[in-house]
Amino acid sequence: MDPTEVPPPLALVDVTKSFGSVRALRGLSLELRPGEIHALVGENGAGKSTLVKTIAGVHRPDSGQLLVDGVPTAFGAPADAQRAGVAVIHQEPTLFPDLSVAENIFVGRQPLTRLRTIDRKRMRSDTGEAFARLGVDMDPDRPARGLSIADQQLVEIAKALTRRARVLVMDEPTAALSGVEAERLFTVARTLRDSGAALLFISHRFDEVFALCDRITVVRDGAFVSCDPTPDLDVDTVVRRMVGRDVTSLYPKEDAERGDTVLEVDGLTRRGVFADVSFRVRAGEIVALAGLVGAGRSEVVRAVFGVDRYDAGAVRVHGTPLPAGRPRAAMAAGMALVPEDRRQQGLVMESSIERNATATRRRPLSRFGLLRPRAERDSAREWGERLELRYGRIDDPVSTLSGGNQQKVVLAKWLSTEPRVLFVDEPTRGIDVGTKAEVHRLLSTLAGRGLAIVMVSSELPEVLGMADRVLVMHEGRITAEIDRADADEESVMYAATGQRPNGAAR
Repeated sequence: MDPTEVPPPLALVDVTKSFGSVRALRGLSLELRPGEIHALVGENGAGKSTLVKTIAGVHRPDSGQLLVDGVPTAFGAPADAQRAGVAVIHQEPTLFPDLSVAENIFVGRQPLTRLRTIDRKRMRSDTGEAFARLGVDMDPDRPARGLSIADQQLVEIAKALTRRARVLVMDEPTAALSGVEAERLFTVARTLRDSGAALLFISHRFDEVFALCDRITVVRDGAFVSCDPTPDLDVDTVVRRMVGRDVTSLYPKEDAERGDTVLEVDGLTRRGVFADVSFRVRAGEIVALAGLVGAGRSEVVRAVFGVDRYDAGAVRVHGTPLPAGRPRAAMAAGMALVPEDRRQQGLVMESSIERNATATRRRPLSRFGLLRPRAERDSAREWGERLELRYGRIDDPVSTLSGGNQQKVVLAKWLSTEPRVLFVDEPTRGIDVGTKAEVHRLLSTLAGRGLAIVMVSSELPEVLGMADRVLVMHEGRITAEIDRADADEESVMYAATGQRPNGAAR
């Protein structure tokens, strides 16, 4: 029977959900069919997370229906969704590190022997069968501690199989994965699809969406916009529907007048991490550090800023040497660092938007050693307006913001210090295409005003679209320096893999 002739295992019909005055979902409908990978795309704040939590039983709709096999159903808790065959694979799963893989998969529902003891043999056997179905080789007795994010996700998928899940939601599953790990996950996803499961795939990466998914649903401001077969769409159409306007350029890089050298890094070495790293950055210039995961890019930036110590080398700002391992000295010299992990390193998630946005300016906003609340609020609002920050109230926890708006708060925190050198590590990771364009436009504007910018990015189009020069790293060393006019995907990837264009290793 054609799968479209039977009720889908899960569907949402005209679902609405509000949190106070904020309408997160506005009559949204979605249908997940067996044997299909269905993409859900939208800007940060479009309602994707609320939709996922509704499917997972965390939130109950204010109105509308959830249909399981065509039957109206109410999920009062995540356990109800799990019993209905729904599983959510999060970006960063939470496993019990001291338990084995098999124990994590069956935690809370261990099979029992006739003597009512835990049947460990069956746990291992069922775990092995689940991994075999996925085409994955993993030891059921291996401790969860030390597993990569990619392997943790596979454990969660195996857990879903042992629960006989029919609907799997993958929420930004590749955000923290390398290219090889992502490809393995895609192979697993296709295996699940071919076995008849219904998959919902959420990602900001269009290359993944178009390569993997059968249909694409676009949502905007909590409302359904469109749903079409992937072959009927192109990236420009999806982007236009997501943002409700034409994004004229995702990489609005403008030429800026280059000034004097601001940052000098000479022979920087940290044993076992990077070696003999040297480069210069001038005012008005965007220099990108490119390379594969593990090449040492972020580690170099952290060392230059003083977060991590280094064993040899020197860092100078406007010719003045900086002491190693002292971030305060770096800040005093006019450096600012927007870290890769904004949630763990850039923000205090339970604190307010205004408190986070002004965290680097406590002294100028204080009088007689006491922080002036009005000055703090005015400063936060000023930067919120400059960066077009979208929020409910300025004293709301920063955790209530979308990922893109959280990134803007981190930028506000550092830009308010009026830096001379700005380090941005993966500036657009995990944010939507509309906000990406805004961040890129901001970086171009800052460079035009004379700021020296060092950008770490794993997205090659971003590197090529925004950088005046590309420094490529491989195994802790800079293997190439490429001007914007000469940079292309081939030249960068050759250098990133330690190869010369003729195939010979460096």
